[in-house]
Amino acid sequence: MASMTYDLHRLRLLRELKHRGTLAAVAAALSYSPSTVSQQLSQLESEAGVRLLEPAGRRVRLTEQAEILVAHTEAVLERLERAEADIAASATGLTGTLRVAAFQTAALALLPAALTRLHTAHPGLRVHLTQSEPEQALPALLARDFDLVVTEEFPGRPHPRTDGLEREPLCDDALRLALPPGTDAPSAPAAALRALAGHPWAMEPEGSAARHWTVTLCREAGFEPDVRFESPDLLLHLRLVEQGHAAALLPDLVHGGRPPAVPLRPLPGGPVRALSTAVRRGRGGHPAIRACRAALREAAADVLTPGPARR
Repeated sequence: MASMTYDLHRLRLLRELKHRGTLAAVAAALSYSPSTVSQQLSQLESEAGVRLLEPAGRRVRLTEQAEILVAHTEAVLERLERAEADIAASATGLTGTLRVAAFQTAALALLPAALTRLHTAHPGLRVHLTQSEPEQALPALLARDFDLVVTEEFPGRPHPRTDGLEREPLCDDALRLALPPGTDAPSAPAAALRALAGHPWAMEPEGSAARHWTVTLCREAGFEPDVRFESPDLLLHLRLVEQGHAAALLPDLVHGGRPPAVPLRPLPGGPVRALSTAVRRGRGGHPAIRACRAALREAAADVLTPGPARR
């Protein structure tokens, strides 16, 4: 029986379709026309000798045989990631482009200092930074749009673990109650939270992990928060607190290593949001990834060193 020969480029297209969902999305991401993608996948069907796509309304979906083929493609691509990392490790000096995605407070508080360290140590390495929330950045990492993603997890709200990713802890970012100036609140964590029961609150949008955690903490303290300001922008939350319009639960990173401009109180249980970096499986040994992770750890250690105003 003749052995099958698969074209890796077409296998990548099938994998992209699984991660991006539509032929149009694959075409846009790879700068092809949808008809070209469709033709390439038709040729892959001929190579495989089985149907790989079937209609699903106006879209197409992968058949069981296509899912099997994608799983093996992932294994091949992981080995290629490891090969690329090994070759890069054998070279002298880091070059090329590293594509990093980070959510807002990490991008503001950690990335500038990390970029300075990387530029000093590896001037030939080009870093491309995109601000993106983990919910969008992690799927894009799997789809090869990024090389490294800085992500966050709130207490009791872990992200689903994906087989194709490797994660490494970065730092713990303490979460605290931010009081509008002049607000009288006890120093005890639970009492301080209850003292803000009747105050307007700034929170992240409905459906986010941060919003779920914040509302749950307020309910455990015995009240339903009056949420008047909704935004994913924590700098806006901080400004609203500074101007006396709202209370908020804010992470230390939002202050960017500077003394807080508003009174802070500890929260019950001393909660933290856990920051980590994620890369595709097989990519963690690449020297550019290792250098970026080290620079981020150093930046986090500098910014999150406890000062008198936070104790």
